[in-house]
Amino acid sequence: MITITYRRNKCIGCNYCTEIAPQRWQMSKKDGKSNLIGSKDKKGFWTIKVPNDELDMNERAAASCPVKVIEVRV
Repeated sequence: MITITYRRNKCIGCNYCTEIAPQRWQMSKKDGKSNLIGSKDKKGFWTIKVPNDELDMNERAAASCPVKVIEVRV
């Protein structure tokens, strides 16, 4: 399993993560920021554990983020 952690309040809504990993990321119509699908909020850090087969696309999503608010840990 891998862990994805996302600081949503720092998101600028660039849409890169949703283009790279659309099954895990989705843009919010409310505020234009990205949502980490299935994650839970804990003090501003949205976190989810996902299967290893999602590693590559989420690492690419994290690398593409211009404000570096996505962290992927194995």
